[in-house]
Amino acid sequence: MIPTFNNQKTLKRVIDGVLLYAQEKDVIIINDGSSDNTNEILSTYQDRIQILTNKVNRGKGFSLRRGFKEAIRLGYKNAISIDSDGQHLPEDIPLFIESAYQNPGALLMGSRNMEQEGVPGKSSFGNKFSNFWFKFETGLTLPDTQTGFRLYPLGPLKNTRLFTTKFETEIEVIVKLAWKNVRIIPINIQVIYDKNERISHFRPFRDFTRISILNTWLVILTLLYYLPKRLFVYIRKKGLFAIIKQEAIKPGESNMSKAASVGFGFFMGILPIWGFQLLVGIPISMYFKMNKVLFLAAANISLPPMIPFIIFGSYKLGGIFYQNGTQLGSVKDLTMESIHVNFVQYFIGGTFLAVFSGLIGFGLSFILLKMFRK
Repeated sequence: MIPTFNNQKTLKRVIDGVLLYAQEKDVIIINDGSSDNTNEILSTYQDRIQILTNKVNRGKGFSLRRGFKEAIRLGYKNAISIDSDGQHLPEDIPLFIESAYQNPGALLMGSRNMEQEGVPGKSSFGNKFSNFWFKFETGLTLPDTQTGFRLYPLGPLKNTRLFTTKFETEIEVIVKLAWKNVRIIPINIQVIYDKNERISHFRPFRDFTRISILNTWLVILTLLYYLPKRLFVYIRKKGLFAIIKQEAIKPGESNMSKAASVGFGFFMGILPIWGFQLLVGIPISMYFKMNKVLFLAAANISLPPMIPFIIFGSYKLGGIFYQNGTQLGSVKDLTMESIHVNFVQYFIGGTFLAVFSGLIGFGLSFILLKMFRK
C-alpha cells in the first residue's frame, strides 16, 4: 500500500522500486486528492496496479484505512505500507517478508536511525514524544513509533475501530493492536532525507495538536481500563504476594525509593478524589520513577471493604479542624446524605488522613526494608 499526496518528484521511483519486489496486482496506490502531476504519473500504470482515488485530500490516516479495507476485501492477510516521499527504500521489503514468515500475525515496524545526519529536528522530537506515550499506553518499548514503513496483520484490523484520519492514525492503530496483544517487532531499515526531493505534509502545530488530543484520550482509556486489565492478567499469572515480594527485594532501587512508593500509594488511595486517584497517581509515580507495583499495591488500601472506615476516619479527623461539621458516633451513622451535606469536613479530614497514612506507610516500609532487605 502506497498512500500519496502531491509527491510527484518521488512517486514514480517509489512505485518502480516496489514493483521489483511485488507483483503488479499486489500493489495498491491510494491517491489522496493530489493536485500536482500525480494523476499523470499514475496513468502510466493504469490497469497494472490497483489505484484508489480520494476526490479531495482526506489525510494519510483516511487513505491507510481505505487501503486496509480494500486489502481485506481482496483476501490478503498482511499489508506493507510504504511512504511515497522517497525516504524509505523498497529494497528493505524482503526484510519484512522474511520476518513475517518467522513471526506470523505480528505487526512489523520499520525502525529508522533517528540520530543520523539529515534527520529533521521536528521528526526526531516527534518520535521521542510518540515513543514515550506509546510505552505509557501499552507498556511496550519501541525505537520508532512514527515510521510509515510497516507490515500490518490484517486479521486483527477487521474488528478494530479507528476514528482518526490524519497522521495520528498511525499512532492509533499500533496502540489498539497492542491492546489486542498483537506482537510488535521492530525491523531496522534504511532512510533517506533529501531536502531537494522530499515533500513533507506534516504540519508541526496542527498535527502535534491532533496527536496530543489522541494521546490524551488513549491515556484516559489506559488508566481506566487497559492498565488495570494488564495488571490483573499479570497478577493472576504470577500471584499478588509473589509480585510484591519480588518488587520489594528487586535490586536497583533504594529502600528510600521503595518506601516512598508505598507511602505515596497510601496517600493517593485515601485522598478524597474518588475515581481519579489512579488517574492522578500513576503519572506522578512514573514521573518520579517510583516503583509502580508497590505504589499500586498500597493504593488499593481503598478497596470496597475499607471505604466506610476511610470515610468515617476522614469525618472524625475533619471534625477536629472544621467545627461546623457533623460529629459522627460510629460507622453506622454514615450516610450518603451526611457526606453530601458535610463535604468540606470530609474533604479536609480525608486530605489529612491521606497525609498521615502516607507518612506512616513510608516510615514502616522503610524500617521493614532496612531490617529484612539484603
